[in-house]
Amino acid sequence: MSERRLTGKLPREAIGCLDLPPVDAKLLEGFRRLGDLAGMVSDALDEIGIAGAVPSHILQPTMPGARLVGPALTVLNRRRDVTVADAVARKDSRLGEIEAHNLAKPGDVLVVQGIAGISSMGGMSASIGKRQGEAGVVIDGAVRDVAHSRDLNLPIWCRGLTPITGKWRIETVAVNVAVTIAGIEVMPGDIVVADDSGVCFIPLARAPEVLERCQRIAADEERRTKIINSGTPVPDLVPKPKG
Repeated sequence: MSERRLTGKLPREAIGCLDLPPVDAKLLEGFRRLGDLAGMVSDALDEIGIAGAVPSHILQPTMPGARLVGPALTVLNRRRDVTVADAVARKDSRLGEIEAHNLAKPGDVLVVQGIAGISSMGGMSASIGKRQGEAGVVIDGAVRDVAHSRDLNLPIWCRGLTPITGKWRIETVAVNVAVTIAGIEVMPGDIVVADDSGVCFIPLARAPEVLERCQRIAADEERRTKIINSGTPVPDLVPKPKG
């Protein structure tokens, strides 16, 4: 099989992998069925000692009520060391997330290590991502043209909104490599879940274990909810000490 056609925006050596590790569709569906998605995943991550949760006051959802589950397609951006005037004069844009869109498969989640206050994604990029079937976007940085992404029904979690373009200020240095999002290392293919509460990153190798614990938590919460709704007195709802 011939290698996938690239855009040429980045050198081949800047692309960690052309295809994400395979993930069982049943695994993703299991996460989608969780009620309190990010909350349950955060609790499960706590139980196995993984720091992977980011609250929504840090990564804010642009579409309240949206939920997200999918494998991470990563983009590494950094600040450029040239003046905006110089970059504009030379029409030298170094944003290259289009290569990630080019590699995206339906259901992938674009995960971008960006720059505070500068947009790593605008309307045209959102349009390409939506057309490619991406489930959503997580950016440790800012976005713009958010009305456009909302119209597309493309949910984004980010640090904030800005009118300031990254075209002249940001350089994409790699795709599908390790990135750091709010202090958490995210690898290509790691499972991303997000909702109004925040975002969680699940190492792919631990995802089945995390899902099993989430399902256990969900079953216990359902059991306790039935007890509460049955009218059990509050003192009887408190677990008795063992021993």
